[in-house]
Order: sequence, then C-alpha cells, then structure tokens
Amino acid sequence: MTPNEKSKVLSEALPYIKEFFGKTIIIKFGGNAMIDKRLKQSFAKDLVLLKLVGMNPVVIHGGGPQINESLAKSGEKPIFQEGIRVTNKKTLEIVINVLNEVNQQIIDLVRDNGGDAKSYRNEKTLSIIQAKKLEAKEKSNDLGYVGEIIGIDSSFMKHLKEDGIIPIIAPIGIDGNNKTYNINADVVASKFAEILTAEKLVLMTNTTGVLDKNKKLITGLVPNEIEKLISDGTISDGMLPKINSAVHAAKHKVNSVHIIDGRVEHALLLEILTDQGVGTLIKDE
Repeated sequence: MTPNEKSKVLSEALPYIKEFFGKTIIIKFGGNAMIDKRLKQSFAKDLVLLKLVGMNPVVIHGGGPQINESLAKSGEKPIFQEGIRVTNKKTLEIVINVLNEVNQQIIDLVRDNGGDAKSYRNEKTLSIIQAKKLEAKEKSNDLGYVGEIIGIDSSFMKHLKEDGIIPIIAPIGIDGNNKTYNINADVVASKFAEILTAEKLVLMTNTTGVLDKNKKLITGLVPNEIEKLISDGTISDGMLPKINSAVHAAKHKVNSVHIIDGRVEHALLLEILTDQGVGTLIKDE
C-alpha cells in the first residue's frame, strides 16, 4: 500500500472512529475465521485496533468446527434441530473442553498482538451467564443440556473502560443448581448486545451474509422481510438462530446488526470503519 493509499484509508476511517468512540460493540466470532491461522491473526489485530481507537469490543465465541472434530474422534455424531446443537452428557463434556481451549487461544492471540484480554467468569461457576434448560418446541425432541439465558452478570463491564481489557466470553450457562448448559453463541451475543445496550452487533459466519433464493447477497433487511424469507424457506437450518438473534437485537435498541463474511481478512474493520461492508445489515423498521 502506497503512502497516499494509507492516507486515504485513514481519512475514511476517522469519521467512524469518532462516531463509535466509547461505544460497545458485541462480536460473535465463529466459523472458518476460528481455524484459519491467517484469519485468526487478522481478527486479533482488528480487535486490538478497535480497542486502541476507543471502542469497547466484547467477543462471544463459538467453537463449532473444533467441537465437530472432537465429536468425530469420540465417535459421537453431531445432531442439530433448527440450527441448535442437541447436547447429551458426553457432548456437553466435549463442548466445555473445546470452548475452554478456544477461549484461551483467543486471549493469547489478542495478547500476542499487543492487546489485553480476559475470560470473565463468576467466582463460583464456569460462567457469568445464568441459564435454564431450553425446552424444544416439540416435547418429543429433547435438546439435552441446551440452555436459554435468564440473566447476565454484567458487573464485568466496569473493567471494560477502566482496565482496557477485551472480554472473551464462552457461550456456557449455569443454573441455580450449578448445572451447566450449552447455549448457541449467536443467541448469547444477541443477549449481551441487548443488556449492554451495544451500538453494534456483528455476527461472523461462513457465507457472504444472508442470501436470496438465487444465492445472491442481500445487503440490507428489516424484520418483516426476514419473516417472509423464513416462511418461504430461503432462510433455514444454521442461519435460523443467527437471523433470529439479529432480529432480537435490532428490536431491542441495538442500533445496527451485521452478519458478515468471516472468511474475508480484516472483515471486522471493513464492516465497522469503512463504507464497503462485507455482509448483510439488519435494522429495525
């Protein structure tokens, strides 16, 4: 990149830096970006830069590819219902182990790139997320150890500005009896965005964004349009929890929600600090 090109990029980014200074941005990190070394490094650099210019990124991470790999080694077959992983006891153990490993890997990546990150947990439990068992729509389809959020201990947020730390949160919930539940990471990210009154929610995925029936990117959507796309089957399977989480956040005062292509290097910066965008923007009507 030439000096003129660098100057142009900086001048284009400045208005966004000013607009989002001091604002909280929730980022769901998942998909190929978690297993590709180059993409992991670019993601960590993006996080550190966002923090350095005065934004408050909070990362909620998944672990789907790594969990599926571990399940295959153990002889377990992944089972999903409407994009939600059915979680028996053996699967739960694998999920917890993998998510702990992924969590530490992200923290190490951030620190290696000059930032500071921490995994926030309640002193007595694995998680700051309070949960209860998620009941399936059909009672015969038990989801196992899958939870839904009933509360979040947001006291960790005081460290966000005071200590300059980037929180890295695993999607694990705990109930009143200390029972552990697996929770979809998109759902967790959406709830954090709502409770923390985030400026943005960014959901990273393995596609260019929400696609129409011809597999073309839809750059912008509102809830009514999304309902039609779900009804006619255009949006289905693994995209369902993601799009439902996006709509939930948009309807709960999160200014904008972005479903972006995590396979693009520096996708986070492109979405937040430029006009280019790399996915689908979802806003309330």
